[in-house]
Amino acid sequence: MVMQAIWSSVAPGWARHADFIDERALALTYRMLEVSAPQRDERVLELACGPGSVALAAAPLAGEVVASDFAPEMTAIAAQRAAERGLGNVTARTLDMEDIDEPDGSFDVVLCREGLMLVPDPARAVREIRRVLRPGGRWATSVWGPRERNPWLGVVLDAVSEQVGAPVPPPGIPGPFSLDSAEAFSAVLGGAEIEEVPVPLHADSVEEWSSRVGDLAGPLANLLRAMEPEAAAELRRRFEQAAQPYLTDAGLTFPGVALLASGRR
Repeated sequence: MVMQAIWSSVAPGWARHADFIDERALALTYRMLEVSAPQRDERVLELACGPGSVALAAAPLAGEVVASDFAPEMTAIAAQRAAERGLGNVTARTLDMEDIDEPDGSFDVVLCREGLMLVPDPARAVREIRRVLRPGGRWATSVWGPRERNPWLGVVLDAVSEQVGAPVPPPGIPGPFSLDSAEAFSAVLGGAEIEEVPVPLHADSVEEWSSRVGDLAGPLANLLRAMEPEAAAELRRRFEQAAQPYLTDAGLTFPGVALLASGRR
């Protein structure tokens, strides 16, 4: 499976930057937990967990938490981080969010942060989320907002596309901005209220920003690793030029926004 192989290959970068991933989206994670309100006697499922940021944050609030991802290398990271924190109520499972291998009505809460826009059939994933929720169960899911309001990633994709002379990600690969409007996101969910949550990004330097995003950005990471030195040097110049509007005395500060939806089954 191509997408699974892509995300498995970048798992080392997600492990390396796991604390940054936690901290960067902390406000979004807290808002997801606020609207879904997990309780001490309830089961919680995180889909597309990556390093398990949301599952780890939910653990003190819930009875049992399952951190899941379709890439086993990602679930291994989440499991290790839960063990390091002594979170005995967190387990990790390899699950495809388009075909969740769990019985109907298995969970009280389902959470998915920044994953729905990356699956080939997000409407199918939404049906699966509702299926595994018990009647009255709650869900919360987020995606990246409009590309122009997330330049921390948008300008990276633009620079790489210009460098290679082809769109990144390529056609047929779900991209991070595939559901970046409230209308598109709501439509996939079958109609839902959408709220915006600020998710800015700070980096001490252009190098820190570009290398970190490159390590984490799925298909992009593999493309960058395969570049010849001369092409990589030219791309760095493109990054430096694109970063100029966001330079401050403290480094780089990019705006960012996520779209969040929640509801009940």
